[in-house]
Amino acid sequence: MRITNMIAIPDRLRPGLTTTASGAVDQQGAGGNWTTVGQRPSKRRGGRQVRRQRERRKGRSVEVRVGTLNIGTMTGKGRELADMMERRKVDILCVQETRWKGSKARNIGGGFKLFYHGVERKRNGVGIILKEQLVKSVLDVKRVSDRIMSLKLEVDGVILNVVSSYAPQVGCQLEEKEEFWSKMDEVVDGVPREERLVISADFNGHVGEGNRGDEEVLGMYGVKDRNAEGQMVVDFAKRMEMAVVNTYFQKREEHRVTYKSGGRCTQVDYILSRRCHIKETGDCKVVPGESVARQHRVVVCRMRLETKKRKRVKTEPKIRWWKLKEEDAGIHPSIHPFSKPLL
Repeated sequence: MRITNMIAIPDRLRPGLTTTASGAVDQQGAGGNWTTVGQRPSKRRGGRQVRRQRERRKGRSVEVRVGTLNIGTMTGKGRELADMMERRKVDILCVQETRWKGSKARNIGGGFKLFYHGVERKRNGVGIILKEQLVKSVLDVKRVSDRIMSLKLEVDGVILNVVSSYAPQVGCQLEEKEEFWSKMDEVVDGVPREERLVISADFNGHVGEGNRGDEEVLGMYGVKDRNAEGQMVVDFAKRMEMAVVNTYFQKREEHRVTYKSGGRCTQVDYILSRRCHIKETGDCKVVPGESVARQHRVVVCRMRLETKKRKRVKTEPKIRWWKLKEEDAGIHPSIHPFSKPLL
């Protein structure tokens, strides 16, 4: 008759496991052997190696923070804007109503560079400010008018088009407004579909709260009622298949209002993106507490641009003829490229 004894002994060297002595013990007192039971702690999921593998499958991504601000005038505010962008970690800032004449680019301090265009010193003018790391990535600059300019740059393999625009005010003539939107249509049509497009602008219109009937281009979180100029913004977004990013994120009214003057609180500054790329937008809100501009407030949008994974091209392996013998290559010695000439 055979009797099996199981004795549990704690293993101090390996916490969490139990070492047992098991063996067949018969009447003559034969000893058993030692075995270790229990499962070893599995490798933690979501570790560094797993994250790298997921990134390889999905492709790379790069984060960019784009903002817009009606500055009122650029005179004497270059360094303030640079400090604000550094403090708020803004990579690209579109500014309107710069009131600078000319089509130039200049450093404003802190490693930031301003590309601007204007016709008169007393009105209009637009510009785009880039941080130092992105200045060398600029591919093209188009100055359409003193209300519209665009800039194309390459960010880690992703082509990004940024448009800074300043729409005519409510009191301007209808012909001027129609000319502005016609030029905006031309600018958007000139950007290929596979490239990213961001429009940062002061449209001088109220798209209003709610999105009934306009769900494809608007979110629910606008401000107050829509006016005629705001309807032009919505119509433009529908024509060009754009989305008004500001209205898609639920924020307090303090983080949605972009213009304050006396007792008036409205939303006239917007950031637009293609509808097909709206999922790359992580957040968009008004940043309060900045005193660079008197009435307008800066709007910042955080985007994560996804790059497609490059496909590996399969190539045929090279044949190393000098390592092959005549019998393996199946070539007669007389025509082998490395054979000795026949006498």
